[in-house]
Amino acid sequence: MLIVRGRAGGTELTGTVYERGEQPPPFRGAPDEDAAYVWICDEFYEVNSGGSVQVIDGREVHLAFESPMPRGFDTREQAIVGAKEHVRTQFARIGVDPADVELEVETET
Repeated sequence: MLIVRGRAGGTELTGTVYERGEQPPPFRGAPDEDAAYVWICDEFYEVNSGGSVQVIDGREVHLAFESPMPRGFDTREQAIVGAKEHVRTQFARIGVDPADVELEVETET
């Protein structure tokens, strides 16, 4: 299992890459069970009111969360690239420059 974490604006987002032989949590729309690597992470976007309030770069941002959409990949490298892109995209959706996101990948045992 790989943990992919992005940090920016005083907050962080973490997702998980499940490797072959590990059982990812089941979700509607999950990729083919034969996928060697499965990425699962929250998806969110900014709303005008309601949602969860998070302070990003000193401003209050109201977040609405979508159901996680697992993605399947054939190789570890593809999974890591896809995971990093996903994390950058989530930050961009709330007004953070994707170039400002610090990313790290760690192996969980």
